[in-house]
Amino acid sequence: MLNDVWKKIKNGSDIRGTASSKDPNLKIDLSNEVIEKICQAFAVWISKKSGLDYSDITIAVGHDSRLSAMRIKNVVINTLRHSGITVYDCSLTSTPAMFMAVSVLQCTASIQITASHQPSDKNGLKFFTSQGGLTSKDIEDILKIARENNRVSAKMRGKVRTVNLMTHYYEKLRKLIKSEVNSQEDYDKPLKDFKVVIDAGNGVGGFFATEILKPLGADISGSVGLKPDGNFPLHVSNPESKEAMEYISKVTLESQADIGIIFDTDVDRAAIVDSSGKEISQTKLIALVSAIVLKNYPHSVIVTDSVTSESLRNFIDKLGGYQFRYKRGYRNVIRMAQKINQNGKVCPLAIESSGHAAFKDNDFIDDGAYLACKIIIEMVSLRRKGKALFDLIKDLIMPVSDVHMRFPLSETSESHDADRILKDLEAYSKSSKLVELDNDNVEGIRIHFPAKHQKGWLLLRKSLHDPVLTLYAESYVGGGIKSILDFTKQFLKKYSFLDLNELEKNQ
Repeated sequence: MLNDVWKKIKNGSDIRGTASSKDPNLKIDLSNEVIEKICQAFAVWISKKSGLDYSDITIAVGHDSRLSAMRIKNVVINTLRHSGITVYDCSLTSTPAMFMAVSVLQCTASIQITASHQPSDKNGLKFFTSQGGLTSKDIEDILKIARENNRVSAKMRGKVRTVNLMTHYYEKLRKLIKSEVNSQEDYDKPLKDFKVVIDAGNGVGGFFATEILKPLGADISGSVGLKPDGNFPLHVSNPESKEAMEYISKVTLESQADIGIIFDTDVDRAAIVDSSGKEISQTKLIALVSAIVLKNYPHSVIVTDSVTSESLRNFIDKLGGYQFRYKRGYRNVIRMAQKINQNGKVCPLAIESSGHAAFKDNDFIDDGAYLACKIIIEMVSLRRKGKALFDLIKDLIMPVSDVHMRFPLSETSESHDADRILKDLEAYSKSSKLVELDNDNVEGIRIHFPAKHQKGWLLLRKSLHDPVLTLYAESYVGGGIKSILDFTKQFLKKYSFLDLNELEKNQ
């Protein structure tokens, strides 16, 4: 098992932690020493994995706009060089581009320095090989090597080569739009009659406006947060943030744009608003993208995370598709989609409620910019038919109310206590006539409330990273969510080690 120091910076399939602080007395998680040990460990791990000597390994390194990025990049590059590894310095890049680096640059692996949507004092590392991003088990193995302080001593230092990776990425996205829009009037300027507002949140994503849309003829005036700034002065760089979504809605309306697109810091996620400022995110985004892909892949499987709604499943069913709800975590849904294809069924899309979307025809990279391209292409196609994006999801029924809550377990609780609660809820659901257990469920316990005054569902699951039980619930009738929460409170209040403060506040 990992000790507490290394457990703290393990974040699923990534490394994340505090990387900077205005308080000189505060000890940061990702110090130079910690970064050095992790990179030494990654060198050992990738050498064993690839069967290559260190001198034959090449690793691409990129970073987002965070203030700590340059410090960490210098440590990463120097550590890999001292191991004899050749490094491609890709500078400011998006996370999807760093995955693409493995094939474009034909390197052994790549590292993106990012903490995604997290606050400006955080940073982290994402690792990629030709098989895609690393798994949680891979990260645990690397951190075990780091804890054991295994070091590589090379006779010859590796070389560092500066590479302009993003130019390859720009060309790929421009080519995608030009080929699929297929404008007979102007192939090189297929977006000349469209106005698109981009909110890059001062992360990496400003390129989408200046290097993709503008060269294709789009009017990008009104776009905001295009300049990379690790202080993130505009708002939280996160498409799941209410503040951020309200901001992109506002600027899209003020600019009278055809569409507004918002990215997270490293551009592996996106959300949109239409010309009227209506948000298309989370459930609506999954429904929209499912409708798009099912046109080309009829009767195929769409993999989503476990917290998606019942109405979404009905929506996908009516389109002729099949929704497969799987474990939360973008790596989980992607790997399940890949497995489904390997087993002979067609699965063109893996998409998580947070905005991570990975397409089969893009090698299952979760890429916010690629997602934005597919939506823009559909917008152009619909315009020619006199329709709008929201027309694709007009039949999607949204809940009257929904909640998302977290219930921390006390420090004195046992490791099996969370599992005990879930088993108790499952047993109750099987014996009760008031609720129905969802047997088509692979994570946590999902139950339905069929009564007319409730008409909803809840999912109770363990957090991926913390000693917390997470609750998701929806109701499709007025007052239904209160009744569902009343049930939840009555069921959970007997577990003294569970913190129900958030539930109490909503009663």
